[in-house]
This record gives sequence, structure tokens and C-alpha cells, in this order.
Amino acid sequence: MGAPRVLVIVPAHDEAESLPATLDELRRKAPGFDVLVVDDGSRDGTAAIARAHHVPVVSHAVNLGVGGALQTGFRWAMARGYDVAVQLDADGQHDPAHLDALLAPVLRGECDVAIGSRYAAHTGYRAPLARRIGIALFAAVVRLAVGQRITDTTSGYRAYDRKVMAICQYDFPKDFPDSPLLIDLARRGFRLAEVPVEMRRREAGRSFYTLGRSLYYPYKNLLASLMVLLKRPG
Repeated sequence: MGAPRVLVIVPAHDEAESLPATLDELRRKAPGFDVLVVDDGSRDGTAAIARAHHVPVVSHAVNLGVGGALQTGFRWAMARGYDVAVQLDADGQHDPAHLDALLAPVLRGECDVAIGSRYAAHTGYRAPLARRIGIALFAAVVRLAVGQRITDTTSGYRAYDRKVMAICQYDFPKDFPDSPLLIDLARRGFRLAEVPVEMRRREAGRSFYTLGRSLYYPYKNLLASLMVLLKRPG
């Protein structure tokens, strides 16, 4: 058997400003990894920039949200025989220098999902107050639901092994794959672990978490988490 095949999935919605630097940094710091950009209904040159960097790109006709983009990435990875997929944001917040550390527990078979956490160790990162309150709330919800402390339930820097991708390519939250997804995976028997990482602030581009989504995010996540708890583990 050869070395595990790893795909870095970069969900991108109107990221023409930030994507070039992200792809350049990936090539510089993590040259051994394959990369896929999922253009989630962008109206700018996101897809063209990926192609100009000689990176495969799959484009959605409309914006589906980060969950929909990841689901497309998982299907692409499964069809091509990848063993692990890493979710990495297009906006430059995730440093590719942490890829090896994030992948390590998955590749060693210690967990099925590794979550890059800003709060598992002191990194100097400090989110806005409202976001910190939300993170604390959903960390408490996850701990109550699965009996495990996850400090950064909203982290979008994650590594998923093939068994998880096989489930998530068909059954995955379309908009916010945060607390409900972690609860669902844990209740299915998948093992979660956190890896300390440093994250940076967005410098350009447009966040998946638009104003409208941000306003209903807490309510949607709490409701979705409750629905997962009521659902029989699949």
C-alpha cells in the first residue's frame, strides 16, 4: 500500500481578491498536497483564478453555502480515491503550515475528524466578543450532547478521513457544518480530536457568513443540534 492520498478542499465564494495568495501559500508551504477549489456560485473571477494557478475547480451554478461546497468536494475526492480531505478556507485565515499537524492524528488512526482549534492552546487569536459568546455556547452544547469538550466548534480548518467522507458526501449540512455535524458524527461513532492551530484575520474577499446568515446562525445551529439529538444515530 502506498502513502495515504490527501486532498485539500478550498470552498470559495467571491474570493477573487484573496484566493491567489491562498493558492500561492499552499504551493509554497504544502507543495506535496493536491488541491481542489469549489467555486460556490461566485460572481467574480474565482474559478478563473483557480484555473490560472493550475488547480482543479468545480463550479456551482448558484451559491449553496459552505456545507454544499464541502459536500461537492467530498464527492470529488471519493470518486478519485482520496483517503483524507482537508477543509481550508480561501480567505487566508488558515495557515497551510499547520497541515501536517492537523493530518497527523487522522493518518495515525487516532481520530476520524481532526479540528484545527484556535483555543486548544494559547495562540494570541482573539475573536470578537459576540463570536466568543457563540463559540462558548456551542461548545457547551456539543459537550452536553456527546460528552466531549470541543473548544472550537466553528473552526473551518478540519481533516476528514475516508469513512467520514463516505457518509458526508450524501448526508451533510448545507449551510453551517458546525455543532450539528460534530454531534451527528460523534453519535455515529466517529472519533473527534482537536489540534492547536493559529488563525489569521480575513484580509479580503467575502465571507460565507453574510449579515443575514450571521443573524440567524445561532438559532439555526441550536435547532439543528436539537434535531440531531432527537434523531436515531444512522
